[in-house]
Amino acid sequence: MKEANSIKRPNGSPIPAQRTGARWFLRQLFTKRSARIGGAVVALLVFFALFGAQVVPYDPFDVQTQIRLTPPEPEHPFGTDELGRDLLSRILYGSRYTVLIGLITVSLSSLGGLLMGLPTAYWGGWADMLVMRMADIMLSFPYILLVMAIVAMLGPSLTNAMIAIGVAGMPSYARLIRGSVLSAKEEEYVLASQAIGSRDSRIMLRTILPNILSPLIVYLTLDMPTAVLSAAALSFLGLGAQPPLPEWGALMVNARTFISTAPWVVTAPGLAIFVSILGLNIFGNALRDTLDPWQRNR
Repeated sequence: MKEANSIKRPNGSPIPAQRTGARWFLRQLFTKRSARIGGAVVALLVFFALFGAQVVPYDPFDVQTQIRLTPPEPEHPFGTDELGRDLLSRILYGSRYTVLIGLITVSLSSLGGLLMGLPTAYWGGWADMLVMRMADIMLSFPYILLVMAIVAMLGPSLTNAMIAIGVAGMPSYARLIRGSVLSAKEEEYVLASQAIGSRDSRIMLRTILPNILSPLIVYLTLDMPTAVLSAAALSFLGLGAQPPLPEWGALMVNARTFISTAPWVVTAPGLAIFVSILGLNIFGNALRDTLDPWQRNR
């Protein structure tokens, strides 16, 4: 540590020692209020996604028409829907679909973008030009229209909606990864690996990829709310989750005819979407600030 602090910049100021490690990262992350608030929302979302079926007060699929459209009360804190199903139970149970949508769509987008951007940027040439022109063509279409077009070809369902959102997000990841790879492959550690005769696959996967994960992780956390919101929009348009799945967007579309007579039926899933998206966004912003190299050396 002393040796690192003894190294001077050209202007004479000392270069601070690099602070790394999971413990330092978590300590820096959760010193931010936004990370604590967003992390609490994300933790609750994951908890209900994993254990929602065990903690819900009622069966989310149990139809009881005799108590249909009951306003919020102690027995049913969020009220009941048009078929008498408890809204709190359906929203808690439906959180699993929100988590599933976020994980599957960003995993599909990032994996596709990695396959498109990493090798083509490293090797360059005609393959790089072809892949980037394909990405430009996909990015020239409005995002939601591209997603709707893919769902229209595959058919309306939650699975097809997740595939469509994942495919539509690939070009953005490909461009992000390509830019990071173009910058990283000029660094001395990559040139040194090439000089000693390392294989291209080893250089890409063992040398370049670990050093471009920070911007990719940040983009993943900031893109997940967009994916969740897009899936909710598709469900609202009838192209995503189909009844009786208690996906939050589908809950809103099923209740839109009761917005004036029973507003709680629309308000409850809308608030669930709002709180989840807000929590994911502020947690992603805190993660971005923590992974920023300029913040590390402050």
